[in-house]
Amino acid sequence: MADTHAGGRPRTLEEAKEWMRHKAIARQHPMNNLSVEDTERVLATLPGLDGASWAPAWTTAGEAAFEQAMQAQREGDRTTAREHFLRAHGFFFMGRFPCPNHPLKLASAQRERDAYIAAGALFDRPVERVTVPFDGGEGEGDTVVFLFRRPATTGPVPVVVMWGGVDAWKEQMTAASDLLLARGVATIAMDGPGTGESPVKGVPDADRQFLPVFDWIERRDDLIGRPACLGRSFGGYWATRLAHVHSARICAAVNWGGGAHYMFQPDWIAASRYPDSYLMELVETRMRMLGATSEAEYLAFFERLSLLDQGLLDQPCAPMLLVNGREDKQCPVADIDLLVSHGSPKSVRMFPGGHMGLTPETLPLIADWLAARAHGEAR
Repeated sequence: MADTHAGGRPRTLEEAKEWMRHKAIARQHPMNNLSVEDTERVLATLPGLDGASWAPAWTTAGEAAFEQAMQAQREGDRTTAREHFLRAHGFFFMGRFPCPNHPLKLASAQRERDAYIAAGALFDRPVERVTVPFDGGEGEGDTVVFLFRRPATTGPVPVVVMWGGVDAWKEQMTAASDLLLARGVATIAMDGPGTGESPVKGVPDADRQFLPVFDWIERRDDLIGRPACLGRSFGGYWATRLAHVHSARICAAVNWGGGAHYMFQPDWIAASRYPDSYLMELVETRMRMLGATSEAEYLAFFERLSLLDQGLLDQPCAPMLLVNGREDKQCPVADIDLLVSHGSPKSVRMFPGGHMGLTPETLPLIADWLAARAHGEAR
């Protein structure tokens, strides 16, 4: 889709509605959980893009879908209940999108979790919400929350830990989870640093939030081997850092559309302020993830994330697959060139298009690579 704000400005309401229609038709993030019909019903009454206008339009539809799900559940119709809970989750997700920077959006984020857990309990391979302790510092949380699913196979199975970017949280990882479950791999979906229920902001050492999850995996008799990791969008950055800093604790990692160094430089930060691939409030969402309260902090906090400046890229790392679209305007593909020019050899797959290279083949290829690594097969 052509950039509707090439002059370097936010979208207008009508431009935003057209963008969402396009994504709903293509069933692409962030509209992939809603039908075109559901999307159109909300857009017809959506009065504005500010939080006070935005959230109620989506949450009203979400509550109606949630009640439909509850009614179906009371009638014993699990399939219909699951479908409506997932619709409710899609509405509530949009109600807090891209981040809960308004009280009404924060309330929608909680309802998003409620609806997803209700739907997940009705999946063929149900979702289990797990909480483990976290030794956070001052001002940080003391738990890590994740969603666990295991395949139908009996006996111990390998596991993939996955997370999203600044706006896609653990409740948005269903498609990747389903593909891996079908390949005999258990999945853990969690929130990346600074998002969802994460206990830490996106500080340089935020990868420590993953360690209690790895500890939990090691204690389980039904899970075998070291986990593989999948970070999508900005989450690919944390997958890359884990692969370098904690290579002994994981068997492989996928950076699907994340940065490493160039993404965090002032020129790219300026150039990526209003990419055509993002609906709205990208800077605000990144700032919330980082814990930045001003433009100056935004620049400084982003710049300190550079893995090159941290001196990590020339050291050995776990096996990595780097995936992106050749025309990405959110994360520079120059970071892929940088990563393959340093340290251990890495696999790369570039797809046509923009951010994350979203094609019908992209996620299945990633799932195949992860499953092969998790099962201990050479790939």
